[in-house]
Amino acid sequence: MPIEREPLQRGNGRTDMSPEESGSTRAPQSKDHQLSLYSRYLTGAPAEEGDDVLVEIGAGGRSTDVELERPDEEPGSADDRITAPYDPSKIEIQTLNPTINLLISRLINGMIDLAPDFQRKAGIWSDEQQSRLIESLLLRIPIPSFYASELTDSSWAQDSSWAIVDGIQRLTAIARFIAPEALAESGIDSGPLKLRGLEYLKDDFEGKGYNDLSGRMQIRLNESQVVVHLIRPGTPEEVKFNIFARINTGGLPLTRQEIRHALIPGPARKLLSSLAESPEFASATGHGVYSERMADREMVLRYLAFRLADPSRFRSQDFDQFLARTMRQVNRLTDDEREDHAQDFRRAMATAEEIFEGHAFRKQFPGQTRRSPVNKAIFETVSVNLAALSEPRRAALVRSREQVVEGFQQLMTDRNFERAVSVGTGDRAKVVGRFAKVHELFSTVLQNNGSSSQ
Repeated sequence: MPIEREPLQRGNGRTDMSPEESGSTRAPQSKDHQLSLYSRYLTGAPAEEGDDVLVEIGAGGRSTDVELERPDEEPGSADDRITAPYDPSKIEIQTLNPTINLLISRLINGMIDLAPDFQRKAGIWSDEQQSRLIESLLLRIPIPSFYASELTDSSWAQDSSWAIVDGIQRLTAIARFIAPEALAESGIDSGPLKLRGLEYLKDDFEGKGYNDLSGRMQIRLNESQVVVHLIRPGTPEEVKFNIFARINTGGLPLTRQEIRHALIPGPARKLLSSLAESPEFASATGHGVYSERMADREMVLRYLAFRLADPSRFRSQDFDQFLARTMRQVNRLTDDEREDHAQDFRRAMATAEEIFEGHAFRKQFPGQTRRSPVNKAIFETVSVNLAALSEPRRAALVRSREQVVEGFQQLMTDRNFERAVSVGTGDRAKVVGRFAKVHELFSTVLQNNGSSSQ
């Protein structure tokens, strides 16, 4: 499907290229500017041209109201680099030329995972776009390649099933035209496709469905060959993620969460979706985290990752793989265990909103009234610490909300903590440090108010 590059948008609403994209470099900041870490957040402080607070932009060009995390090193230098040792002989990528008929057959027999909820709301093809793809096949014009991974977890997929990572919209369009019943069984029930908006075959095929085609044209469609790049089992997972992160068929690589979602089927998908769409999450985050690029699901996954793994013992050198392992761990939980985690998450969201109100999961400095974007590291740190508390202790924090907010504002003036939630947030020392600081804050407030017991 068409993918467009997401620009970076500065905190003052201006969309711009990052310095590394434009080839420019930032001018050295004055000492006064460097020392005024939170002065720009104070009441009435104007947005500055040099303001480094960047927010993510959704697929539709809207601000997601989520602060863009910065890496420790130069932006972009490690985004798609394989850092762990791997054996090149284990990398097996097979290029296949199946017919459309074979792809439809695999789809009908449940051997292709289209991950129906993976289809981005802002990128779902219109009937006209789908029709033009069919028109290309009828004209024998080659269409872009498909990228897939052969699934190995037989708990959630048949042996030798394929997870389509890039090409979901194309395959959906083809199946909707030829075999819409197969899509319905996969959870995509959009009805048969009637061709419309054609460019070259308008006179002969406009308004027609598959059954209206002549036998000759049906055979032409079914015998059309496509290119599928299939990553076979045994290829190291970090290499899989690296390959799919480089897919750039429409201008913008897939996000890491989109890749995780495509490659790891199972109950974790449903849990992430339900919690990301929950009213508690939407309200606590101010309805500012959109779903087009699965940013909302990644935030929920980060919460679960640190609920299932003690943050103080965090050792992962690869944060992406840490999150992938969490999805598999969630798949292995019982239904009751997943429901318990869902309830804890909702309670944590409600408590955070009661304490911090409109500033929940956002940077807030002393004297600040202007609302900052949602910060992912603060989200996971605050929500996990709240979820770990008993209901009476959460209620005690709400009663002492002024002390909690004041303590958090002071914490934000600690340069080490501010960097731990802003730059290289997957670094082990920063993960351990920020979780410990928030835990200490909550414990101190509870002890000062006589609520130290569980």
